[in-house]
Amino acid sequence: MIALALDIGEVRVGIAVSDASGSVAMPVKVLPAQEVLSCARTFRLLIEDYEPDVLVCGLPQTLAGEEGPQAARIRAAAERISRTTNLPVAFTDERLSSREAKRILREQGLTERSMRGKVDMVAASLFLQTWLDEQR
Repeated sequence: MIALALDIGEVRVGIAVSDASGSVAMPVKVLPAQEVLSCARTFRLLIEDYEPDVLVCGLPQTLAGEEGPQAARIRAAAERISRTTNLPVAFTDERLSSREAKRILREQGLTERSMRGKVDMVAASLFLQTWLDEQR
């Protein structure tokens, strides 16, 4: 089972994908949010290339584990993408994934400026890996 993760932000969407066995998550790329939300050609090509079986979207939750203020917006966007791509959608907690992604990128020697486009896809791979581990 191949899962495609979406870290849906207001400006960008980080994208990660699992391997065919559904064991390992890998960052793929970052696209402008509008391209993903409108299922533009760039996003459709990713869907065609990876042929995912499921979309996994990070859902912002508070530290107490409740859905955060952006959760309704993310749910609505994910459902729209799901309908357009004809793929089922699952949601997973994305708490602290961006913070962890920044820490990982800093350890690799990237500056704040150079990590700007990479944080979202690394965050997507982190919460996708957690979701994959929970599925096993």
